Amino acid sequence: MGGGKGRCEQLPHFLCYRSVHVFHLGASESILKRVKYSRFHGRHETAGRECSWPGCEHAGEFRAPGARPSGFDGPGDYRWFCLEHVRQFNAGYDYFEGMEAEEILRAQSPLHGWETHTRAFRPDAGVDGVPRWADFADPLEAISGRARAHVRRSQAGMGPQNHRFTPDERRALDVLGLNADIDRRELRQRYTSLLRKYHPDHNGGDRGHEARLQVVVEAYQLLRRAAAFA
Repeated sequence: MGGGKGRCEQLPHFLCYRSVHVFHLGASESILKRVKYSRFHGRHETAGRECSWPGCEHAGEFRAPGARPSGFDGPGDYRWFCLEHVRQFNAGYDYFEGMEAEEILRAQSPLHGWETHTRAFRPDAGVDGVPRWADFADPLEAISGRARAHVRRSQAGMGPQNHRFTPDERRALDVLGLNADIDRRELRQRYTSLLRKYHPDHNGGDRGHEARLQVVVEAYQLLRRAAAFA
């Protein structure tokens, strides 16, 4: 008679049923809140998957873009991090990394990827024009601010002389510390100077600069075959 069951037996049947029903609703609501909380934070609880950050042994519960982006060949690769390291990854992630100014401006377009319109989505098929970039809310400039910085950096290096070289050749010029208005003689002089600076024979046998020397050699080999010097 002292337990909860005994008390319930003394109450009308519909009250007992309601109390049990309310209990189950409360438990379900608690579970739903926990699920919603995890989804909101992007957590994917999977046993056995470790954080991809070097040296970290925590569980990898948060997904981040991998080396291969999504495209026609599939959804792309993903990396998995713990909460601390996915925050570090996100802080340094740059979607526009490696893009030229024209590519950045094209990627900013709200219609990027929809250039070939189907009948239902053409501007003349009953749709009032197309949305503009300014129509999208970006109060913290999380996208547009970074994109503008990339455009400025790219356009700063796109003077008339820079059109002599391909993007790979311009990166090789940066490795050698050269401008786009150089000639073949200046290229050889700069290459010789860097060889003397990094070669072990000129550093008492010290091989600590071999990695940098290899990058310099590769940059020179690319540039000496450039069409600009033909």
